[in-house]
Amino acid sequence: MHLLPLHCIPATGALPAPIVSMKQQYLLFCDGSCLGNPGPGGWAYRIWQGPHLVREQSGTEQSTTNNRMELRAAIEGLNSFPTAGDILVLSDSRYLISGMTELLSLWSARNWRSSNGAAIQNQALWQELWRASIRHKVSWHWVRGHSGVPEQESVDRLAATAARSAARAA
Repeated sequence: MHLLPLHCIPATGALPAPIVSMKQQYLLFCDGSCLGNPGPGGWAYRIWQGPHLVREQSGTEQSTTNNRMELRAAIEGLNSFPTAGDILVLSDSRYLISGMTELLSLWSARNWRSSNGAAIQNQALWQELWRASIRHKVSWHWVRGHSGVPEQESVDRLAATAARSAARAA
């Protein structure tokens, strides 16, 4: 697979140039897919360091939601690092990105309750993701889905293939 120079990513959802130029940073592209909501689902991630694909993996769940698969993809990707790393997580899921950059600290401070007092959905996964992220230096960045970013498109295909596999196994 050819890796598009990241400075060529379209303006909407584009990566800031200083982040892209960090040579030791890993790029973790992750995505989730679900056939029905809930339904059979799949998750996938791909890890890049510079122009090199370091690792990719996907997995399935029989009865899940798209949001759960988005979270699972990030958890599995972060947990795949044997040691702490400098990681830029890229996802087309606003749920994942805003959760990690804006909402997680608020939820934690409110004892995992929303501003209206309701329990946070997927609390166990959010806590698992937080635990997976704290040993790393992680930055979170939203990328517009289906916008021609080859790395995000490829991880989207992997997650969709996993979801179809889960559906066939059901």
